[in-house]
Amino acid sequence: MKKETIQKRTSISNDLMHYIYKHIDTDINLDELAETFSISKFHMHKIFKETFGRNIYETIKSIRLQKASTLLLTNSSSTISNISLSCGYSSQTSFMRAFKKRFSMTPKEWRKGGDKRYSQTLLISSPYASSSTASFENITPTFVKMPVMHAYYIRHTAYEKNIRSTWQKLQVWLLSSDIKEYTLLSLFHDNPAVTPLVECQHVACVSVKEELNDSDKNTLPQLYISEGVYAKFDLEGKRGDILKFINWIYHEWLPKSDYVTTIRPPYAIYRKHHHLSEDERFDMSFYLPVTL
Repeated sequence: MKKETIQKRTSISNDLMHYIYKHIDTDINLDELAETFSISKFHMHKIFKETFGRNIYETIKSIRLQKASTLLLTNSSSTISNISLSCGYSSQTSFMRAFKKRFSMTPKEWRKGGDKRYSQTLLISSPYASSSTASFENITPTFVKMPVMHAYYIRHTAYEKNIRSTWQKLQVWLLSSDIKEYTLLSLFHDNPAVTPLVECQHVACVSVKEELNDSDKNTLPQLYISEGVYAKFDLEGKRGDILKFINWIYHEWLPKSDYVTTIRPPYAIYRKHHHLSEDERFDMSFYLPVTL
């Protein structure tokens, strides 16, 4: 397949994903979605699955349940019915059925400490995260408004499995293109605090300041990271601390704060990257989208 065709299909898939995030609290009609993007429904499903490794139905359900799992903790005064509606479910019954199938517990049990037990099992599944002794209680975020960021990227599914090679490929592209000024980022489409690590979509990104030639531009797909207000956490550590940190963010810091997160994916900007350094240590800022 020609690179131009790959670029076009990837662009459509990314636009579809952006649309899903933006309208996740509504009833997303796939016939209307295909019409919006002027493609057939069959073609829409095909290119989305090829890009993200799972179909649109699975993606919508996953994003809704990830959002619900967080709102149940941060919106303690909201009823389960209201939360189900805000996540795009037409009935509380269907929401509760889907939630229990995903997390093996009811929303009520999740609110009563089930969230921490569930997330702990995910941490244990990672030999790096389970061995982390890092503590984050003294970390205080600052709040910033970030602009839209344009990035080139390589998508990877499953944390820790061959993930280093993904970042090395991005590094080879930078070296081959002789790019000197750039910023490395991770975009977290899935929340590893509530999603099995083998299913998590990890997006290795690089934002460049210089103008590239057409050949370099067309080598990797491109995306835009949303502007907005973010809680910015500065953090240094070793490989394995990041998953434990994200777990702390969603199950400790966020429920105790006066903020709720939005449907925009969080991201990290690296000053030093653990997958590209010999000592496997990192220095980064983690950006969590927040609102009152």
